Amino acid sequence: MDMLLFQLEKDGGKPLYDQLYSGIKEAIITKKIAVGEKLPSKRKLADFLNISQTTIEIAYAQLLAEGYIMSKSRVGYFVEEIDDLPYIHQDTVASLSEHPKKKTYKIDFNPGSIDIDAFPFQIWRKYAKELFVDASKELLLTGEPQGELSLRTEIANYLYQSRGVVCSPEQIVVGSGTEQLLPMILRLFSDDTYFALENPGYPAVHRMFSQHKRKVYPIAVDDEGILIHELEKTNANVVYITPSHQFPTGAVLSATRRAQALNWAAQSSSRYIIEDDYDSEFRYTGKPIPALHALDRNDRVIYMSTFTKSLMPSLRVAYFVLPPKLLATYNDVFNYYSSTVPRFDQHIVANFMRDGHFSKHLNRMRKVYRKKHDKLTSILENYSNQIKITGEQAGMHILLDVQHTLSDKQLQQLATNAGIGIYPLSDYHLNHSTASQAQFLLGFGGIPVHEIEQSIEKLMDCWNIEEKHPSH
Repeated sequence: MDMLLFQLEKDGGKPLYDQLYSGIKEAIITKKIAVGEKLPSKRKLADFLNISQTTIEIAYAQLLAEGYIMSKSRVGYFVEEIDDLPYIHQDTVASLSEHPKKKTYKIDFNPGSIDIDAFPFQIWRKYAKELFVDASKELLLTGEPQGELSLRTEIANYLYQSRGVVCSPEQIVVGSGTEQLLPMILRLFSDDTYFALENPGYPAVHRMFSQHKRKVYPIAVDDEGILIHELEKTNANVVYITPSHQFPTGAVLSATRRAQALNWAAQSSSRYIIEDDYDSEFRYTGKPIPALHALDRNDRVIYMSTFTKSLMPSLRVAYFVLPPKLLATYNDVFNYYSSTVPRFDQHIVANFMRDGHFSKHLNRMRKVYRKKHDKLTSILENYSNQIKITGEQAGMHILLDVQHTLSDKQLQQLATNAGIGIYPLSDYHLNHSTASQAQFLLGFGGIPVHEIEQSIEKLMDCWNIEEKHPSH
């Protein structure tokens, strides 16, 4: 071969060496350059293409590294036999399916959203900066399997003061989210254990039970929480509940039901309650409701919670508190375990809690969310001819009952067309039953307070629902 003829775009965005490398590789793959043929010398090709020898050298080096060409000392570069080499055609790459992109909305009533504008970045940055120094170099090594003692100590103190939960740091296990911790709890029980779940409930929780091939009984929920008499009819040994603010209905488990649940668990040494206390910090009327764990006198409750709502979802820090008997089982089953939360993150949270900033942040966020909650419910009162609000006692979402001729899915589609994210209650039913009434979760955590009124107006407008007493 005398010379390689390639069109190089010197003003293009792609580097010249990359263009040259791609051109030669394609010519070799398509047999335009025969096996064993010698490539032009770097000097000759550089002169011919009017580019630097360095550019040629980088392109040749990449082809050499990938096995498309071979080098003979003091002779030059030759095309290698590639029939047996795996390579990917461009059209094959293009045919690969992409992950569906997450839907984005102009207005999003996602119940999982938080107020990101109120986060104390300056204080958080201070604690992070203090840790990333030579004095913290031991944090580069593997830490304690159940999580850093300093963080578990702060969690134990916080739970006692705010939720009435009495536990030691040794009973606490820290992990990266409910998705990681709940399967660990499931492994503490034998394969023939039967479980019960609230219905409706967290779809992700139901999926986790299904993926681990666990037998599940869906138990109905009313305005006082899970129906314990329905639970008693099953062979369930363990029940997963959200008593402080049932997800997604918002119902608070009544005092009578709490006593019934604890009595049910006390009837057998193999029975336990998994209490998910996911957003108990945010209650806007009356006194905080004690955790179910605080009422337990028989060590039947496994308490679990997360910093997802109280700090941020991306932190991926959650924890559970094990009764002493299950703690012994845990130590046997997970003797190989290492905590999945980075030690630096754990110490930032621990120091943040130790110095009182977590409590201050929660107090501030309660005011922020209460203001949003009150604004939201006040605006919705204007549409009470077709709208009913439930589950508004706590948390960062309410439940909306909509009197309409259209189904919940049709109403959701209308909202989607208007750029509004709205979430039907029927999506949270474990048996996927058809909804007899249109009900929606309306999250307000991520919507700025000054945008709540216009957001509700746009939602009602797309559903063609008018105010009781129009102001115009």
